[in-house]
Amino acid sequence: MAEEHLFADAYQPRQIARRVEEMGVAKAHADSLSVFVLALLAGAFISFGALFFTVVVSDSNLGFGVTRLLGGLSFSLGLVLVVVGGAELFTGNNLLAMAWASKLISAGAVLRNWWLVYLGNVLGCLGTVLLVVWADIASMGSGVVGEMAVQIARSKAELSLLEAFARGILSNVLVCLAVWLAMGGRSVCDKIVAILLPISAFVTIGFEHSIANWFFLPYGLVLDGQGVVALGGVGRNLVAVTLGNIVGGTLLVAGVYWLAYLRNEPHAR
Repeated sequence: MAEEHLFADAYQPRQIARRVEEMGVAKAHADSLSVFVLALLAGAFISFGALFFTVVVSDSNLGFGVTRLLGGLSFSLGLVLVVVGGAELFTGNNLLAMAWASKLISAGAVLRNWWLVYLGNVLGCLGTVLLVVWADIASMGSGVVGEMAVQIARSKAELSLLEAFARGILSNVLVCLAVWLAMGGRSVCDKIVAILLPISAFVTIGFEHSIANWFFLPYGLVLDGQGVVALGGVGRNLVAVTLGNIVGGTLLVAGVYWLAYLRNEPHAR
């Protein structure tokens, strides 16, 4: 039986939709302490991916596209740890909207999960920033890592409200699709492969992820000795990208798949 399971086909899209719906119910009913602890972990995991990205793209001579692609593959570490290791990530949890649309959980349950997970993610990111600063990772490569961290933060803070919002939408479409595809896998290998391309794509293209930015922006601010990272731009980015992530995950992934596969299910009537 174990061998049969190992070589079993991936779940079909309609089956994935039901699994995501069931996952949403389970997450909405999980106790607050467990959710918060797992959210702290997710913030740290995404921060590891963000730091990995920063180191990989620092002082690269491989050309823009190839460097970004390698950085995207590196950043994928974060979601691999979240999905395989087990953690609660705000952007992925936008998929709870499917269970809400099917009237299996209340709007209050969704919002409770989101604010608790978002808070835990933020604190996990900020705690990781603190540890990374203490570890003096910025000094690696004769300081090029620190310079890249400031450059990343500056470029994010300079995005307009519309740019940050649109990039946030597009980012979470790919993040939620990565989670969706991983839910279709049956093995750890399946899940990792499913995550790599969507996450690498969003990072390579330059879309914006709210939780990752809670590492990138504070880390850049801490290292910024010249005042090039505008605090107002940091706040604008975090608000606009968070709202964009919600739109991308809830409407363009959860909403579309709910309409395609679940709207005529008995419990959705």
